[in-house]
Amino acid sequence: MKFSDIIEQASSLLRRKGRLSYRTLKLEFALSEEQLEVLKEELIEVQELASDKDGKMLVWAGASPVSSSTFQVSSSQPQPPNPQSPVSYTPPHLAERIRAEQAALEARGSSEGERKTITALFADIQDSTALIEGLDPEAARRLIDPALQLMMDAVHRYEGFVVQPTGDGIFALFGAPLAHEDHPQRALFAALLMQEESKRYAERLRRDQGINLQIRVGVNTGEVVLRLIRKDDLHTDYTPVGHSIHLASRMESLASGGAVVVSEGTYKLIEGYFECKALGEAKVKGVTEPVPIYEVLGVGPLRTRLQVAARRGFTRFVGRQSELEHLRHALAQATAGHGQIVGVMGEPGLGKSRLFYEFTLTSQSGALVLEAYSVSYGKASPYLPVIELLKRYFQIQPHDDERTRREKVGGKVLMLDRHLEETLPYLFALLSIDDPTSSLPQMDPQIRRQRTFDALKKLFVRESLNQPLILIFEDLHWIDTETQGFLETLSDSLTSARMLLLVNYRPEYRSAWGQKTYYTQVRLAPFGKEEAEEFLAALLGEAPAATVGAASGRSGGGTPPPLSALKQLILAKTEGTPFFMEEVVQTLAEEGVLGGERGHYGLVQAPTEIHISPTVQGVLAARIDRLSREEKELLQHLAVIGRAFPVSLVRQVLPQPDEELYRGLSALQNKEFLYEQPAFPEVEYLFKHALTQEVAYGTVLHERRKALHERTGQAIEARYSANLDEHYSELAHHYTRSGNTEKAVEYLHLAGQQAVQRSAYVDAIQHLTAALELLTTLPDTRTRAQQELMLQVTLGVPLQFTRSFSSPEVQATYARARELCQQVGETRQLFPVLFGLRRFHHVRGEVLVARELGEQLLSLAQREQDPALLMEAHWAVGSTLFLLGEFGAAQAHLAQSLRITRQNSDRTEHISWSDKHLQNSSRGFVSKS
Repeated sequence: MKFSDIIEQASSLLRRKGRLSYRTLKLEFALSEEQLEVLKEELIEVQELASDKDGKMLVWAGASPVSSSTFQVSSSQPQPPNPQSPVSYTPPHLAERIRAEQAALEARGSSEGERKTITALFADIQDSTALIEGLDPEAARRLIDPALQLMMDAVHRYEGFVVQPTGDGIFALFGAPLAHEDHPQRALFAALLMQEESKRYAERLRRDQGINLQIRVGVNTGEVVLRLIRKDDLHTDYTPVGHSIHLASRMESLASGGAVVVSEGTYKLIEGYFECKALGEAKVKGVTEPVPIYEVLGVGPLRTRLQVAARRGFTRFVGRQSELEHLRHALAQATAGHGQIVGVMGEPGLGKSRLFYEFTLTSQSGALVLEAYSVSYGKASPYLPVIELLKRYFQIQPHDDERTRREKVGGKVLMLDRHLEETLPYLFALLSIDDPTSSLPQMDPQIRRQRTFDALKKLFVRESLNQPLILIFEDLHWIDTETQGFLETLSDSLTSARMLLLVNYRPEYRSAWGQKTYYTQVRLAPFGKEEAEEFLAALLGEAPAATVGAASGRSGGGTPPPLSALKQLILAKTEGTPFFMEEVVQTLAEEGVLGGERGHYGLVQAPTEIHISPTVQGVLAARIDRLSREEKELLQHLAVIGRAFPVSLVRQVLPQPDEELYRGLSALQNKEFLYEQPAFPEVEYLFKHALTQEVAYGTVLHERRKALHERTGQAIEARYSANLDEHYSELAHHYTRSGNTEKAVEYLHLAGQQAVQRSAYVDAIQHLTAALELLTTLPDTRTRAQQELMLQVTLGVPLQFTRSFSSPEVQATYARARELCQQVGETRQLFPVLFGLRRFHHVRGEVLVARELGEQLLSLAQREQDPALLMEAHWAVGSTLFLLGEFGAAQAHLAQSLRITRQNSDRTEHISWSDKHLQNSSRGFVSKS
């Protein structure tokens, strides 16, 4: 049997079984130790279909096993014949949402799928093989099944998806198929919940059976490809991109003693939200360099992005003065006894929470401020923000025992007003304080709900008689039903209360008090140009780039572009959204592009591109995923077409009925993904944020992208055939991304030539260098050599003006072009090549070499009898002779250059190498001679 057949059969067997011990593999296929190692390497590292467990067995890490038991105990135990599919263990409400997501995937092409950034979690029972050694298979299942169930329950509690059980553990994803912007936090909340629940279960096992059970968890955040979810059983196939899934599995194997271990990528996203301990670097199989790993110890002190920003250090508060004045006016009215509700609405990242922070910092005026936050996973937890509000009001601390909590609540309520004693059972119930005398458990749920609302309302309204009260509820778009009901009840009693209710939310939230006269809405917009520049200046500062680059040793011999150029790039990318600006700057600092500290950054190296931080990507991806399937598909396709586009171009690329297209564009415009901008002869649309376009683009699979780019390039060629020169850069972009190398090189060269003509030398270098890189992927033929020669000759011009005439890059470019001339015999191209080389040596003072090259130029020009070439050749020889002190000969050549110029002015005024500067130089040399 060929070894490739063994690999295929072993892969098939492992897929069916879920896991196989190395001993079984050796016996099954008669493998030597060396052959076993090769097989392991192929399945684990090359094909990424399996992971190693404790050095004893392979665990399937590809698609779900097709015939293994959900609760597989060990490879040595007999397995039940019927597998459990994901639908059997996924809660119905999550299953319905996943099916809805699958319907959207099918609309976009289920065979293709889309790319997702997710957080992968592997959890298992540590040393399970030893734990169940000697146990009857049924006894082993009774031991392991409850542990598996609590793992899955924890995942489902935070809306994760259990892709597959792995025998004594699970493999789960957060962020797909249900998108969440905070999927790393959700994964770790689930991991900590597993630990908490497993400790209770383990304590019972120790007491009853003397068994010590521990659950270990590994977590990593990265990219996967979501391809298929069968709606009948929710079977799914997530193909890992890079090492995202593999690394999560490795983190699990590194977690000892029932720990939760995360990769550095995940740690950076959850830092502050959780308490972590650095474990140093670990050698991970399949990864070349050791990777930093961290143990998660528990929930940290921070709950919101605002709190994380506060710990990092706030950027100076910019703008929003009119909004602050509105809040201050509302507080003045509330203090006077006319209660107010103010809703601040805005897209993610516009500063809703920061506005409230600045307001409470400067405008409390003796008022009591109570804040509460909704969280994205909180809808399943009734009263979560209200409970947080009550804990702040009663000053309840995490370490308070039940007696202390009871005394704090009861004492404060009775001191406030003894008539509020009737509210205590409801407050005790919300705060989980035991009350044996309470009749609430037997009360009708609807009556209990309304009386709870009334109790809360009475408490806060009575407190407002003593002092003005500011209640702040953040992120109502994530609010649970019970908290929403309480706010509606409270809003009916605000008219004569000294209370200001401040709420903020994203546009998708719909309030129930919109018609009340004491309610106003403040809509936050992105910063205007001046505000955005001021904010970015506060973030970056004005540190000289050269100083920072020199200090860090990262300048690489070149001078980085000024910080002002980077600022304009960031402004264009973030479109005035402060949070996005902060995250982009933070990412640039972490990547080493920026050096120094906030407010005093300098440019260390020129950024090749602006990367989106995972935090921003999560925010935008979650918002995109809330679109309907038709809207999301259209947005993805538009993202490939470009940042701005006319409708006629979209119609050519995406053949669909006009009515359907305009309906989709209108919906995306209403939801503020797109802007409509007047243009002639037709209306154009523009992505509101460049980052939104980038995130939407990133969800499209590569093959689908390539097809859309190709169709877009063809549509541009057809639509703009009369003025194609206005679209060279666009065409170069689309054909580069489509993989059409021949056309990509053609348009990159045209775009480069155009940029040279416009003196846009930096752009020219980018286009021409990209074309040269692509050219290397084509077969080595004479045609390719001719194309490369044209590119090198064109590239020489902008290099001379940006790197100096005597730079090594200029020499390398013209030297390569000279080799190509010799290879293909291009006489006409040889002239500018020799001219560039002559200038290089001339400027460096290597005049003898320059003289020799000048004579070669003159010989070529005389052979061609071209006035333009003769003029340049005589000028080149004359200027070099002048430096050598041969003034008579120099004067003769320079005078000849001038004479040819005057005689052939109509033929020489547009040549590439001689202009008025050349003529003036000749006159100067002649006069000096």
